[in-house]
Amino acid sequence: MAKPVIAIVGRPNVGKSTIFNRIVGERVSIVEDVSGVTRDRIYSSADWLTHEFNIIDTGGIDIGDEPFLDQIREQAEIAMDEADVIIFMTNGREGVTNADEQVAKILYRTNKPVVLAVNKVDNPDMRDMIYDFYSLGMGEPFPISGSHGLGLGDLLDEAAKHFPEVDDVEYDDDVIKFSLIGRPNVGKSSLVNAFLGDERVIVSDIAGTTRDAIDTPYTFEGQEYVIIDTAGMRKKGKVYESTEKYSVLRALRGIERSDVVLVIINGEEGIQEQDKKIAGYAHQAGKAVIIVMNKWDAVDKDEKTMNEKTKLIREEFQFLDYAPIMFTSAKTGKRVHNLLPVINRVSENHAMRIQSSILNEVISDAVARNPAPTDKGRRLRIYYATQVAIKPPTFVVFVNEPELMHFTYERFLENRIRDTFEFEGTPIRIITRARD
Repeated sequence: MAKPVIAIVGRPNVGKSTIFNRIVGERVSIVEDVSGVTRDRIYSSADWLTHEFNIIDTGGIDIGDEPFLDQIREQAEIAMDEADVIIFMTNGREGVTNADEQVAKILYRTNKPVVLAVNKVDNPDMRDMIYDFYSLGMGEPFPISGSHGLGLGDLLDEAAKHFPEVDDVEYDDDVIKFSLIGRPNVGKSSLVNAFLGDERVIVSDIAGTTRDAIDTPYTFEGQEYVIIDTAGMRKKGKVYESTEKYSVLRALRGIERSDVVLVIINGEEGIQEQDKKIAGYAHQAGKAVIIVMNKWDAVDKDEKTMNEKTKLIREEFQFLDYAPIMFTSAKTGKRVHNLLPVINRVSENHAMRIQSSILNEVISDAVARNPAPTDKGRRLRIYYATQVAIKPPTFVVFVNEPELMHFTYERFLENRIRDTFEFEGTPIRIITRARD
């Protein structure tokens, strides 16, 4: 199910990244009291009360040395394309500036709901400073404090009022939904066409010719699939051509709706940092993952090349050590249909359930072979384990003191589970809880 999207837009140094981090609940954007320092990821998932949504910090969109108004315009353009609701951030201590008025003029044209936030209102005595912001014509301004976390509840309540109704297409449980994600021009659409055997999706050498995520039902050897081809970019323009971070935003909705995610790498260009960032979102979402190096026909190779590339992928994508690696050429069709059996296998693993009795035998044997280390004279005791969820497989381990479960020992238990059961292609999660 695709989540609603909130974009935070505003001139530099009004606190966009601080509010982003507050809403997300962790420090995922670099924050410093100097204009233009956001350089970290610009997207995350968050929730408020019963609402789950995605949030974009447009301050993290680096478009080079363009003049200020061009930067704001490019950021607002991305927000217009991607967001269901826009939070317009201003600085209460500085009052309404000419730059704020310019941003407001841009946002007038979005045809998207805009919620006006006045940041840095750190105590009730400062609330009078918000009234000037009515002049922006954006409705009621919401006083907030990013540094103290004040007023965010009211702000999110207002934003949630504008979330669209969910209208996702529902498919039967036995239909395998898989998406293709990656940077622009890695061959996602060409791979879809290779699966289908015809030109169902526009293909071009120009990065970003897919306009939006496209659902394509497909049946092969009795198994029904839905192929989700995530767009690299929506339209031409300097920010879309120069800002590869934007391709992350295009991938997210496809990831959320998928069972299996194919992370596509351009074999001709090699692994880029953005490939790892995009793959990281599939891992964090708990989806089954297959790494596909496409355009293999364009790679100069000998009998050692595939092993060397496999080793490199394992080094660069250590967090995806469970993901199978495939080498394909959408252009020639080589190995493309070898992907389907792997998709079937990892989809089954992603939905696998393990009987509690068998699981506990494996855990007991692992503990007997390698007892948990002590911490200041205290030793972790594992009483019982059970699987509580699938997609991804999730296990709860009941122990005497959860804080004694070191991440290295948790990783050891995960490896023992993987060694015993067929969990190729899927992350598994272990939750440690105290026994009542």
